[in-house]
Order: sequence, then C-alpha cells, then structure tokens
Amino acid sequence: MTAPPRDRDGDREQDPSAALAEPVLRVGRAWTASLSLANGAIWVGWFGPLQILLASQAKDFAPGTGMSKETMLAWVTGIGAAVSLVANPLFGALSDRTTSRRGRRTPWIVAGAAGGALSLLLLAGAGGLWTMTLGWCLVQLTLNAAFAAVTAAVPDQVPRLQRGAVGGWLGAAQILGVVGGTGLATVAGGIGAGYVACAVFTLAGVLPYVLGHPDVRLGPADRPAWSWRSFLAGFWLSPRRYPDLGWAWLTRFLINLSNALVLLYLLYYLRDRLHHHDPEQGVLVLTAVNGLTLLATVVVGGVWSDRVGRRKPFVIWSGVLMAVATGALAGWQTWPGAVVAAAVLGIGFGVFTSVDFALMTDVLPAALDRGKDLGVINVANALPQVAAPALAAPIVTYLGGYRALYGVAAVIGLAGAVLVRRIRGVE
Repeated sequence: MTAPPRDRDGDREQDPSAALAEPVLRVGRAWTASLSLANGAIWVGWFGPLQILLASQAKDFAPGTGMSKETMLAWVTGIGAAVSLVANPLFGALSDRTTSRRGRRTPWIVAGAAGGALSLLLLAGAGGLWTMTLGWCLVQLTLNAAFAAVTAAVPDQVPRLQRGAVGGWLGAAQILGVVGGTGLATVAGGIGAGYVACAVFTLAGVLPYVLGHPDVRLGPADRPAWSWRSFLAGFWLSPRRYPDLGWAWLTRFLINLSNALVLLYLLYYLRDRLHHHDPEQGVLVLTAVNGLTLLATVVVGGVWSDRVGRRKPFVIWSGVLMAVATGALAGWQTWPGAVVAAAVLGIGFGVFTSVDFALMTDVLPAALDRGKDLGVINVANALPQVAAPALAAPIVTYLGGYRALYGVAAVIGLAGAVLVRRIRGVE
C-alpha cells in the first residue's frame, strides 16, 4: 500500500478513512505556521476586548445603571466565561461528528471565525449593558467553536512525537495574539475602530489555514447514529474508566489555578504589600518579563520533549519551577523578588504550555471524540479563572494576606506537578 501523497509543505491528500487513524506522517512548516496564525487570530479576537475595549465600554455605560464600572465588567466577563465553559466541549463534539467534504474541523473554524468577527462588530455598535453582554456572549460562543476545531486538528494530523513542537508554536501564537489584540485595541483610534480591527484580523488570520491546507474527512459510515442521550452522556469522562485522562485534567486544573491565584491580585500586591510607586506600570513590567521568558521556552520545551520522546518529566519540573517562583512571592516580598519570580514563572509556564498540551493529546481515549475530549480538557484552563476569586478573597482578607495567598498557590501548583506521576500511559 502506498502512503498518501504529500506536497512540499507536508500536506496530505485526505480520504474519509484517515479521520480515525493515528497520524504517522509529519506535518510541514507551512501547516504549523498557518494553524498557529489561526490560533493567534482567535486570541486577538478575545483579548482585544478583554484587555481594553470591554473595560472602556463599561466605563461609558455604567453611569446611571446603579453599578460601578468594575461591577459591570465583572458581570459581563463572568457571563461570557460561563458561555465559554459550555461552548468549547459542545463545538468540539459537533466537529467530531461533521462529515463535510471540507473535513471535520475546517467548517467550524470558518463559521466560528466569521461569527466571531460579526459578534465583534455587534460589540462595536453596542449602546448599553444588554447589547454589550449579548455581543460578548456571542464572541465567546463563536470563537470557542473555532478554537475547539483548531486544537482538535493537532491530534487529527500531527504524529505523537511532533506534538510538543506544534504545541509550542501554538502557545507562542497565543501569547502573541494576546499582545497583538491589546495593541490593535489600543492604537486603532477608539472603541468602535478597535473592535473592527480585531474583527478583521480574526477573520483574515484563519484564511491561510482553511484555504491552503486540506482537513481530515470523516466518512458518513464512521459517524455514530444520533442520540441525545449518548451525545450528552459523552461529556462525562469517567476517571475510573480513563484514569490517565482524569489525572491529566486534574494536574492541568491545579497548575492553572495556582497561576490564576498569582495573577489575580498582582496589582493589589504591588500597591498594598510592596508599596510600589506606580503599581500599574509595575504590572506592565512584570507581564513583559514573564512574556519574554515564556516565549523563550515555549517552543524549545516542546521540541526538546519530542526529541527525547518523554512528556512527564518536563511537566513535573516545569510545575515545580513555577511553585518555587510562587513561593518566592510569599517569602521574598520585594520588587527585585517579584521580577525574578515573574521571569522564573515564565520559564516554567512556557515549558508547561507546550508539553502539557502534547501530553493531553497523548491520553485522549478515542479518535472519534478528539474534539469533544479536548474541549472537556480545556475546561481545566477556564475553570480556574472562576475558582480563583472565590478562593483568593477570603485568604487575603481573613487568613494571612498575600504571604498566605502565594503560599497556598505554591502548594496547589506543587500538588499539580507531583500528581503528574500518576499518569501511567505516557512517559
């Protein structure tokens, strides 16, 4: 039997029988670059609003509503986060069942990016709280459809020993998307122009992938018969039946929760504990330091993991490194200590981002459910953003302040790193 033909960029002509096979042929640089661009474009659509535009609208809309701008922003982003928790696994599951000639994932990337762009334009014209809330919920709904499909394309088409490198490039694109979205929203020249700029980039950024690279097609005979009961039941992944997936989900949740606790009150930590002369500028400096060291390690860590053929040691030691840095915030409460901690956290989180993604794809139970299962796993990224405020507020207020907060965060992160050892099916 001859191998599927391959063009010079590493793409393959797909047939319906390939969707459920384990990929063995390496993807090319053009495929990785275009998928990474699509991923970065989605993050532009999320973080231009989150960093700048929604806060500016809340400031304009809050007077006369009986809410402060902070409360309004919290409600809008909180409702949007709830939509995100549902949308990612839902659209991942729907893409798993898609039998389009364009493939399982491409239709959802196109529809999600187009819907996201239109939703951002709706936000550009929002005239008050309700249209702002509706627009942001639609952005979360549609862009999560595209994001679920983008991440599922990796286990569909990338062999196991290349997923660390691909995961690293996707992680780098995510970071650049956050920076790029913030930059577009800042320099565009107003709230409406900022939304338009983010919308155009989000839609344009997915085009090189969807137009230039074939997707894996699912044959109609391979799609299971429809049943509401089985469809909904599929979102429960029993830790008893799939212990590796259960431990992998828990470790990702704990390490992300630790990181969320570090970031949540960083501004207040600089102002109230370190008495920094300009805490807003301090947050910007720490974010830049963290981003630079993260970018320096996110691809390198993934490539190194691929070359040695192991995942767990990288995830364990990156988690330990992050726990040490978080502990430094508790024990070394000075501005130089905060800068060092930010740098070390970036090193650890960069390696964790790429290698943990590869590890997650390695423990997926079934090829038929890759999109849905990755969507369930992605909940471990979003849920800490909801849990962190509920945990942090009483610790800071009643249980010891920032020293206790960062001590608890370090213990949580260390627990996540240690529990990686319970995963048996991945080295």
